[in-house]
Amino acid sequence: MKRIVFLDYIRVFACFLVMLVHASENFYGAPGSTDMAGPQSFLANEADRLWVSVYDGFSRMAVPLFMIVSAFLLVPMKEGQTAMQFYRRRALRILPAFFIFMIIYSTVPMLWGQIDSATASTDLSRILLNFPTLAGHLWFMYPLISLYLFIPVISPWLAKVSAREERWFIGLFLISTCMPYLQRWFGEIWGQCFWNEYHMLWYFSGYLGYLVLAHYIRVHLSWDSGKRMKIGAISMAAGAILTILSFYIQAIPGKLHSTPEIEIGWSFCTINCVLLTAGTFLLFTCIRRSKAPRLISELSNLSYGMYLMHILWLGFWVKILKTGLALPTVEAIPAIAISCFISCFATAKLLTYIPGGNWVLGTAPAPKSKMITA
Repeated sequence: MKRIVFLDYIRVFACFLVMLVHASENFYGAPGSTDMAGPQSFLANEADRLWVSVYDGFSRMAVPLFMIVSAFLLVPMKEGQTAMQFYRRRALRILPAFFIFMIIYSTVPMLWGQIDSATASTDLSRILLNFPTLAGHLWFMYPLISLYLFIPVISPWLAKVSAREERWFIGLFLISTCMPYLQRWFGEIWGQCFWNEYHMLWYFSGYLGYLVLAHYIRVHLSWDSGKRMKIGAISMAAGAILTILSFYIQAIPGKLHSTPEIEIGWSFCTINCVLLTAGTFLLFTCIRRSKAPRLISELSNLSYGMYLMHILWLGFWVKILKTGLALPTVEAIPAIAISCFISCFATAKLLTYIPGGNWVLGTAPAPKSKMITA
């Protein structure tokens, strides 16, 4: 299969943005929180308010970009491939590394006193149920796995759907991304009540919309580079401004906030985040290189492992750059993210030279499926 070069650039970009998000969270977590924001948030001053809003808000496209990249490559399934063949390839690609890092996050932090043996024991006992205490970033794996489980179900429809019908689905998805705001302004709507959370557009909502959007862009969107650049830039700018302002307006310094409330516009399936993500993705599709630079290819290949491990490095750089050197927020957030990114790349690169390291990083080659031919 020919490598799609612009997707390598997106993986690297999205991987860095994830680290930028988590670097920012160290500047609005309430006292007592870990390296990631907790249920309550606290902004110490106006500088934190501004730069958290800008850096973190702009970076909220990271998760949807990863979703779109996966969907762009995988849907619809290859002709003749069975659901079990698809599941086996995906499972062998992501699950070994996922569970290895679940164990690491449940045990290794005991070495520097971040968790005690009781927490470690609890985390290990719940590995099949949820992510460990210090690995909140692994929440992403569950919706990703859910998308993988659903791909064989939706693939037959995507293989034969018309562009018009697909636009209808995407339109309903876009309406569903307005739900967080509609619920805040009007309360329960479209069938929601205390005994029913499944509103009218429930089945058109969530990350499935990004999957269908990725397929539409790959199969049905015939815009040239100029049009993609123009519409992509406008969409990205509009989405970024709305996403940044949604936090900035609410995050009053010196006041304890409910994190879900001030992060309402940072939910990945909100209309502003869709605009930001789709616009950025369109811009990247304008990359027409036949081959990416070696560094980009390597970073892309190692991005999954870097994502899995980055919280282990994040706290280290926060202590040096925020606590130790006391850099101003405008410099500290990107400095933490860049240092974490470089450290993760170096660590991942070293692991490639160790026997079995590819399984830790999720880069071990998946087995080739026996395709059914007519």
